[in-house]
Amino acid sequence: MENIKIQYYKTILGELIIGSFNDKLCLCDWKYRKGRDSLDHRIKNFLKANYVEQSSPVIEKTIFQLEEYINKKRESFSIPLILCGSEFQKSVWKELAHIPYGKTYTYLQLSKNLKNVKAIRAIASANGANAISIIIPCHRIIGSNGDLVGYAGGLATKRKLLQIESSYFQESLF
Repeated sequence: MENIKIQYYKTILGELIIGSFNDKLCLCDWKYRKGRDSLDHRIKNFLKANYVEQSSPVIEKTIFQLEEYINKKRESFSIPLILCGSEFQKSVWKELAHIPYGKTYTYLQLSKNLKNVKAIRAIASANGANAISIIIPCHRIIGSNGDLVGYAGGLATKRKLLQIESSYFQESLF
């Protein structure tokens, strides 16, 4: 069985687990999230591999680019990805990746972009199953009323990510 190389990485936003498989990023997610075991199980089954704590060039590149992002020196990422999910989930994650830096969409906007308004709940569920946080920007999805809703890293972290990207929030970042 092959290995998924993982490394724990503490940021000012919280602790992440970053994982690479065959020179591609397969995991960049909050260590203390609801559903951690289920998400890890999905990735391991999808890749038919186990986690081993070890660094890799992809993990190092991801950490470097995340640091640039957090310090407002990067607006997009150039890391090869492997998406571990169903075709439907992958379609949602690919659409999330098209949301511009500093912009927010609602679940309704996202479902319209996917030409599947009736699947809004399934789209919201796929958004929540995203294993590559920040890089696939699920934090850019807000409620139809403009409220911050559900985020694996917690709403305080979501607010901080949106603050990094936008002057929309007037209060200080930390």
